[in-house]
Amino acid sequence: MSGLGGLNKSPDGVVIGLVQSQLPVVVTKADLAAQANKICALVTKARKGMPTMDLVVFPEYSLHGLSMDTNPEIMCRLDGPEVAAFKTACAKEKIWGCFSIMEYNPKGNPYNSGIIVDDRGELKLYYRKMHPWTPVEPWEPGNLGIPVCDGPNRSKVGLIICHDGMFPEMARECAYKGADIMLRTAGYTAPIRQSWRVTNQANAFCNLMYTANVCMCGTDGTFNSMGEGMIVNFDGTPLVTGTGVPDEIITGEVRPKLAGEARRVWGVENNIYQLGHRGFVAVRGGAQDCPYTYMHDLMAGKYRLPWEDEVQVTDGTSCGFPRPTRTYPG
Repeated sequence: MSGLGGLNKSPDGVVIGLVQSQLPVVVTKADLAAQANKICALVTKARKGMPTMDLVVFPEYSLHGLSMDTNPEIMCRLDGPEVAAFKTACAKEKIWGCFSIMEYNPKGNPYNSGIIVDDRGELKLYYRKMHPWTPVEPWEPGNLGIPVCDGPNRSKVGLIICHDGMFPEMARECAYKGADIMLRTAGYTAPIRQSWRVTNQANAFCNLMYTANVCMCGTDGTFNSMGEGMIVNFDGTPLVTGTGVPDEIITGEVRPKLAGEARRVWGVENNIYQLGHRGFVAVRGGAQDCPYTYMHDLMAGKYRLPWEDEVQVTDGTSCGFPRPTRTYPG
């Protein structure tokens, strides 16, 4: 990274701001509107505080808080007033933004969704969390795959949400689709701190891409989120690490051009390429088979662990949710 966290921006750089949002309490529609207004105010704060910033990223649950409330009255829609306000804020401040919403689903539980809006206020990416943090979270599993989009300054950006980042397949899919920056938004609390750091670094290094990661921060009187915004270089080295200060905006510059160069010229540890070209020293082009049993079983709908029958937590009843009766996709 260069330029003192984005103060002196490189011509090919992307300056990212990670907002360690204060954990809110949202119960009513009025609470939701007030929190949406606060997020918009933080977009303005980001722009004024760092004029070079290209992209401001808000954590998962920054709009709804950690109550896991599925009340339809406070669920959002893509064409709803909250998303409209975020689009307006990005257009006004001429900055890209990444936002979190709990999305109304007329056919089941709400989705935990994320969006990326460009500096003209246009929706560029729309994602539904693939791996809700079971058994704690009630959200419907995402059904839109893992999209990536063209980002600021010729970058390619992917977005995953919180627990998604514990599955290496998620980061690999982002990279396989061309992402050189992967955002990870989260609401994690302190017990996940070490896993958070390790996976943010591994996701970067294993795929030669930058990861920009941020959690909610502070307390709502029940939960304490940890903040700890974190930008990681494509070699797995942390470039910027945040603290536990609520509403602090952690900034840093990444240079997608350098990640792209590594993907093209590295021999040793070019793992995103080598996965599909095993042993290319011995075999021309490398082995391009799929030797992974779990991949074949997933494709066949036969994924089953050797200890499958001994797994004790397989629904949300331990966290107060009723046992589901629907099957997927349903």
